[in-house]
Amino acid sequence: MSTVIDVISPADQEGTRATVLRWLKQPGDAVTANEPLLELETDKVTVEVPAPASGRLSEILTNENAEVTPGAVLGRLTTEIAAEPQADTRPAAATPAVGSGARQSSAAASAAAPLSPAVKRLLAEHGLDPARIPASGRGGRITAQDITRFLEQRPAATASAEGPASGGASRRVPHTAIRRRIAAHMVQSIATAPHVTTVFEVDLTRVAAHRARHAADFEARGAKLTYTAYFVAAAARGLQAVPEVNSRFHDDALEIFADCNIGVGTALGNDGLIVPVLQRAQTLDLFGIAQRLGEMVAAARAGKLAPEAVRGGTFTISNHGVSGSLLAAPIVINQPQVAIMGVGKLQRRVVVDTVDGADALRVRPMCYLTLTLDHRALDAFQANAFLTQVVKTLQGWEQAQDTG
Repeated sequence: MSTVIDVISPADQEGTRATVLRWLKQPGDAVTANEPLLELETDKVTVEVPAPASGRLSEILTNENAEVTPGAVLGRLTTEIAAEPQADTRPAAATPAVGSGARQSSAAASAAAPLSPAVKRLLAEHGLDPARIPASGRGGRITAQDITRFLEQRPAATASAEGPASGGASRRVPHTAIRRRIAAHMVQSIATAPHVTTVFEVDLTRVAAHRARHAADFEARGAKLTYTAYFVAAAARGLQAVPEVNSRFHDDALEIFADCNIGVGTALGNDGLIVPVLQRAQTLDLFGIAQRLGEMVAAARAGKLAPEAVRGGTFTISNHGVSGSLLAAPIVINQPQVAIMGVGKLQRRVVVDTVDGADALRVRPMCYLTLTLDHRALDAFQANAFLTQVVKTLQGWEQAQDTG
């Protein structure tokens, strides 16, 4: 008797979306329970989907390169259920003694478990013995993540016998799924849009004073008041003043959005970055912006962002100054948006001011703002008008202005 079992996309998959990278079996192939059937690539990892039972792969419902959602049916297995055997009343055969030469270590057992094509490629590329790699997969299988961890923990001097002719010892760290996606997205953006960057300077004296007065109150109410919150608020006002910046380019038209859905680039250390989106930022006061920013950044760094938290962005801010950068240009546009604002490091600098009609030197908290634009959609007129509004908002931040 046969039965059909669905192959399901993991409901707890990591990342915000998943794509079928490759099927490791084809219809008609025999499979065993927990054997890898296919690989899914998410924003963060490559996930192997194991066979839920032993049998034959009877049908593939989702082709390679197709996007899938958690819980989706990817394919089907057909299993044979044998009739229940009669009890065997024959005396059991003696179990042969196992000599020391036949003993198998747990590492050897892991090496003997089925290996996926991705794992085989990594082992071959790095010349690794599978028996040396601790396995964390089902049934003692080695996963791609096991190999990555092994390589990261291995001393650089022994990581690769093969290196550049005169470069000395080296090691190869396989790209993660999120790094590959970032690379593809950046290349696609540069190939699609002619990038132009305009640079402004902003005096944050009033913003710094406002933050000093209200930071403790915000924190007591559950929100950390960062400078980024001010930049988001100012960007929302700039987008309302120059709505063309809050748009998407089409061959026949410029699609201008009513809502300012502002993404904020969030670094994930060596794992790349992710851009959680603050929806309808134009409707939030400063406290609301600060609160949402804190929640999003914490979730991003904990790997707990919901998929919808990174969707629907219409404009992006890259606060590269938090790691010490004064100026970055061009910052690659987050396609299909038409502009991205860069915020440099806040630095106290001597500037020339006018006091009673005379020039005077003042020390001010200053930073550079950049706007990198898609020159198909925007010109210098709109870009400079946008940054002029942003600078005006920040430099004119009044004591009585909204505190949330």
